[in-house]
Amino acid sequence: MLTSETVPFSKSGGLADVVGALSSSIQKTGDSVKVMMPMYGFINRKGFKKETLLKIKVLGGEETVQILVKKHRKVDYLAVDHPLFSERNGIYGDTSFKPYSDNCYRFLLLSKAAIEYIKTSEWKCNILHAHDWTAGPAMYLAKEAKLKVKTIFTIHNLAYQGDFSRFDILRSDFTPSEKMLSGTGLEKRFNMLKTGLEYADWITTVSPTYAKEICEAAQGCGLDPLLRSRSAVLSGILNGIDNKEWNPAKDVFFTQHFTARKQAPKAELKALAQKMFNLPCDPDKPIIGMISRLAEQKGFHELLDGDMSALERIAKEDKCQFIIIGTGDERFENKLRDIGARYENVSTNIVFSAELSHIVEGACDFFLMPSRYEPCGLNQMYSLVYGTLPIAHRTGGLADSIIDVGEDIIHGNGFLFSDLNADEIVKHVNRAIEFYHDKEHFSIARTNALKCDFSWDESAKEYIKIYSQLLGGAR
Repeated sequence: MLTSETVPFSKSGGLADVVGALSSSIQKTGDSVKVMMPMYGFINRKGFKKETLLKIKVLGGEETVQILVKKHRKVDYLAVDHPLFSERNGIYGDTSFKPYSDNCYRFLLLSKAAIEYIKTSEWKCNILHAHDWTAGPAMYLAKEAKLKVKTIFTIHNLAYQGDFSRFDILRSDFTPSEKMLSGTGLEKRFNMLKTGLEYADWITTVSPTYAKEICEAAQGCGLDPLLRSRSAVLSGILNGIDNKEWNPAKDVFFTQHFTARKQAPKAELKALAQKMFNLPCDPDKPIIGMISRLAEQKGFHELLDGDMSALERIAKEDKCQFIIIGTGDERFENKLRDIGARYENVSTNIVFSAELSHIVEGACDFFLMPSRYEPCGLNQMYSLVYGTLPIAHRTGGLADSIIDVGEDIIHGNGFLFSDLNADEIVKHVNRAIEFYHDKEHFSIARTNALKCDFSWDESAKEYIKIYSQLLGGAR
């Protein structure tokens, strides 16, 4: 596995969770897994041991990188130790709004380290699995070096492509190809994600629906023609979740634990949350939760814009309560603070907190996700296994993991809407509130949700099928 981030060592988003959990699940099947990642300055070096030195060829000379190794959950984590990583405070930049100017060089060095390690290590690598744009060049370099490995490239979010000046690659002693470039004429730029898509033996993304969506212009981010041309080797595999961390029967942040067979403690947790978040203690009013990055992608434009926003229209009716947790775009933060100050049934919390996230997932009756697009999504899965019914835009992994109660009352576990606008958000939240008071069917839907299994073991089986197919059926 080649990645720019992975739990438990570095994380800025869901990519890190996926790599860590998937690697552990594949290791459990009997395969040997190694994860290569940068050794950032903030990573605790305790327990890492020196394994080997690698000489990486660059323009005008070479760079020396030290490979450090540490075992976690029986997986070897190989850390690429070099000042380009170790002397930085962040992964991609000191803040999420200001990337490092030399990220092209930094992550080309990571890809080159992976290729050099495979070439020189006594450990035999059969599969090189690269994740997202930062690892895209490794797909080309593996072919250029004529490595006897099969390559797989996973898109976690097509919108992030690693787009740089085509002259940046010259510094890395890297032979460019037209296939690596996006744009036309003098505007052509080096695209690291496109490089991965062009040269990988197989391409995956993080849900079946997203795999279809990115082949169309609306969500193809300019790469849909390429993805359509490679559709025969493109698969969508729904991410799993860490069911040790996200388990309502054992959650470390709860004193009240519940299961599909023992649901009463969820009501106790709801009452506790109402007190904690300064909401009126009313068991008859459903609580709708939101835990999100406050960004347009997550649907906050549709939720908050307008003289009377969708959120205000719902809050004004006083038929439900909201608990909102997140940070992000300042204008969304300010609007949420304003609404929270004016409506006692809306609790606005501009924070990021693992503990509060678990409590909200466990205590709420519904979870709102009006995302414009969602390659996979995790919060709808957390919500489902905690018996909190999602209300979500029908896109990406949301469409693959939620069964609308109106379409299947026997197996339904949430609410989906196809058109994303303020009126549709209001309409479907009201549909959920009405459903909440149908105690018989609400109980069935909550039980269906609590029985959901999104364990990584199932997702890992799908990846192993692809590995086996690439290797001619033998591992």
